[in-house]
This record gives sequence, C-alpha cells and structure tokens, in this order.
Amino acid sequence: MSGVVEIAKKAGVSPATVSRALRGMHHVNERTRSKIVAAAMELNYPLRPDLIPQGLVKRTNRIGVIAPYISRWFFSQAINGIEQSLREVGMDLLLYNFSQVDARQRIFQQKQLRGKVDALIVVSMPPTDEEFTSLLSLGIPITTIGFTHEGCTSVAIDDVLGGKVATEHLTGLGHRQIAVLSGQRETAYNFDVSDNRNLGYIKALNAVGVEWNPELEIHGDFNIYTSEIAMDSFLSRKKLPTALFCHSDEMAFGALKAIRNKGMRVPEDISVIGFDDHDIAQYIGLTTVSQPPQFEGQVAAASAIAEVANPALERRKIVVPLSLVVRSTTAAI
Repeated sequence: MSGVVEIAKKAGVSPATVSRALRGMHHVNERTRSKIVAAAMELNYPLRPDLIPQGLVKRTNRIGVIAPYISRWFFSQAINGIEQSLREVGMDLLLYNFSQVDARQRIFQQKQLRGKVDALIVVSMPPTDEEFTSLLSLGIPITTIGFTHEGCTSVAIDDVLGGKVATEHLTGLGHRQIAVLSGQRETAYNFDVSDNRNLGYIKALNAVGVEWNPELEIHGDFNIYTSEIAMDSFLSRKKLPTALFCHSDEMAFGALKAIRNKGMRVPEDISVIGFDDHDIAQYIGLTTVSQPPQFEGQVAAASAIAEVANPALERRKIVVPLSLVVRSTTAAI
C-alpha cells in the first residue's frame, strides 16, 4: 500500500503537507489538497469519504452487502432488513456472499468493488486489517453489523451482556452446574460472537461464586446438526449439568432434539436457554435472549444511506437493545 511519501512524490509536495491535507486540516490551499487527493486515489490510498471531491464521485444508487452466509437465520434477517430500507428510498442491494475462504479473498480485492457501490455494509464478519485497509481505500462509507471497527458506523448488540443475561436467568433459578453450547470460533471469518457471549457467561457464574469449568463447554458451530451430534456425545457422560446455555437458538434446536432422544425432559431434567429469538423459538417454547437482526439491518442501511448523502457525517457506534424472553424450557432447579 502506497504511503504518504509516495503520495508526496507524485503530487510534488512535502510529506508534511500530505499529512495535513489527508487529515482535513484547513491550512492547506484547495488546489494543493486536490492534487494530493488525486494522487492518493491513483495510488489507492485509503481516503476519508469527505475528502473526495463530489465531482469525482459517480453514484451507482447501490449499496453493497458483504456476508459469509445467506441461509443462516441471523444473516438472512439482517439482509432482509437492509433490502427493505433500500427499497423505500429507491436504492438497490448488491450482495457479495461467499462460503469458501478463497472466495473471500476475491471479494475484498478493490477491483471487485470499486465504482460498483456507493457504500458497503459488512455483516458479522470482521475483515482483517489488510482487508479493511483495502475497503477504506475505496473512499465510500462502510457500516458494520455485529461488530465494531474504527472509522466505521457500527450497529450491534452487546454480546457480553447477552451472555450475562442468559446465564443470570439460569443462576436466578438456582442452577450452578451450567453447560454452554458455543459456536466454535471460525478463525477463517474472525467471528468473535462466541468469545463475547462466553465472557458474559463466565461473569455471571463468577458473580454467584462458580468458576468456569472448561469440561462444561460443548462446541456446536452455530449449526443445528453439529449441535445435535455434539450434545448427543456430551450426554453420554455420567454427571450432567442442570442447565444449558446455547449461543444461538439454532444450536438450542439441535440440543433439544439430542436431549429428548436420550429420554430426558426439558426443563424437568435440564433447563435450556437459547440466544436470538429465532422465528421458531416461540412455537417450541424456547426461553431465549432476543435480538432484532432485521431491525439491525434497517438501522445499518439507514446509516449508510445518510453517509452517502453526507460523507462528513460523524461515524457512530449504535448499540441495539436485547431482552430476555422467558418461555417453557427453563425452570427452577
């Protein structure tokens, strides 16, 4: 990635002048600033959107969405919310989806994105530093859903708080032996959701004098089928916990099937709480921590639309509230 020295050489000014210009400082004349911005764009240097002259910005009337999955509930709900908000203002959605890691590398290349969209929304998949530098060099607004990043507007729940709320519900019912069915960190995508929900789980346990026991962690990979298999294996042990916190409702669905296949009752033998408030959760009576991914998508789209209209808008961290929904799969010990 070309830096300040290369820009200075190309624009015929000093590196100090480049630095002042790119920070938006006022004591640089506009002609010089324009030369510097033009040189920076030619060298693919990441620019603040408000520094790019409006005459050089060609509007596409499209917002790009980068997501690793479209079939999983959270992602489909968020994308639906984005599409609704864009449709209301006459804008289109351009979806960049991939299920293979090598496809990710192609999507984050500038040539895949440059000039095709007016803004980007990245859903629950923190890009690497190198990837984010590439995205920022596009000079368009970037909004994230499910995580935060410096220089971008973000829309997310507090996953640590969510894990704490779920576990506190169980400890409030008298449970102390509480297993956790986690979504194993998928390092290819840098997901940190499970890490944060686990942190809240551990905090809530510590608050009632219980230490985290790694033997009570089961890996379900945010998937119904792998969760059922993992839970089935876990249930073969002699001493079982009295409660289970699942990092997603879809994992809870798999766990519930495995538990009932063993002839156990929920919540009489084991209480189960999920996370998300999936559409199916209410029909099976699943106690869960509710988050609104469709609303998160709508808020992210509204922020992206506003920043396209006014690139100088301040980037914000928007925290979306979550809530506990108590149903029939949890009970006092």
